[in-house]
Amino acid sequence: MTGGHTDADISRRVRRLETLLEDRGIVAGAALDETLDAFLSGASPANGARVVARAWTDADFRTRLLADGTSAVAELGLSAGGVQPQRLRVVENTPDTHNVVVCTLCSCYPVRLLGPSPSWYKSEAYRSRVVREPRAVLEEFGVRLPDATRITVWDSTSETRYMVLPMRPSGTSHLDEPALARLVPRNALIGTAVL
Repeated sequence: MTGGHTDADISRRVRRLETLLEDRGIVAGAALDETLDAFLSGASPANGARVVARAWTDADFRTRLLADGTSAVAELGLSAGGVQPQRLRVVENTPDTHNVVVCTLCSCYPVRLLGPSPSWYKSEAYRSRVVREPRAVLEEFGVRLPDATRITVWDSTSETRYMVLPMRPSGTSHLDEPALARLVPRNALIGTAVL
């Protein structure tokens, strides 16, 4: 994705906000660093991949995951993350439907399950275009879907985060959960990759 804010732009804005918080005595720099480090510790796309692998191998877990993602991932000791509790909604790709996630307002994202968000996810170009022309944006990621496949775009908010449950690749029935998890890249959890 091109256009929108660059990582450098975002970094400058974040640093300016940090400086303002420190200058006004709202937070000490070291305390802010500790908070951010604690927030990001354990945040990894491997967590989301582990959830997907469990759903592929355990039909009861899959049912619970699709009904109440927040509770289901908690069974694995995970959460969507965030400063305040958020609801996790997991949406399933099928042969007829492909799901893709965006946050049109900023970059709301299940950090604990997917790791820090990629720069393109935060870009204005992705955030605005994927809603208007999802098929074209997905093609830029190399995802070419049949014309009959319906594409649903899910808009994350500060209260609700989304994660995609991709279709299990054929020929993987012999693989165990850890091996299946290794097949799942972060972009498949967002919907900008297929397996």
